Amino acid sequence: MKILSLMALCTFVLCVSCEKDDDTPVNPKDQLPPATQTGENTFGCLLDGEAFLPGPGPLTLDCVYQFVNGDYYFALQANKRDEQNNSKLIGCSTEKLEIEEGQIYKLMEGVEGNAYGSYFFNLERFRTSSLNSGEMYISKLDMEKNIVSGTFWYDVEDQDGNIHQVRDGRFDMTFSK
Repeated sequence: MKILSLMALCTFVLCVSCEKDDDTPVNPKDQLPPATQTGENTFGCLLDGEAFLPGPGPLTLDCVYQFVNGDYYFALQANKRDEQNNSKLIGCSTEKLEIEEGQIYKLMEGVEGNAYGSYFFNLERFRTSSLNSGEMYISKLDMEKNIVSGTFWYDVEDQDGNIHQVRDGRFDMTFSK
């Protein structure tokens, strides 16, 4: 009887110790990086309710803020491949528009003087518009340390008329000039 009890106890301990210990948060928002302002080179958002984080590999996260021919251009993008190997990219940009710390920018059409949001699915690009817009907030802009941080959200419509929602976006990047 003691042997059976000991075997049952060992089996129980073995089963409990073999349980998968998965610390991945269940809530997609909890998977996003913290909102920092120190140039951590982090980016994350919710794309249609699912966590979107830059994928592994080279060139999955990039940020530039440049003064070219008398005008400012800002571009932030993150990309990854999903389980079906589809390429997805989320980004925010400005076209001949200087950004400032503490300012909110309406994400509209991708034309001169505007800020806009982009969603790429494979090689197809979809941008914000006057009908499907959003906002980008610049919480920090340090021109000496080349740090830009902020938040964003927007909607884009794809070629089939589906609206894709980008929500709870955050970034803390060092940018190249």
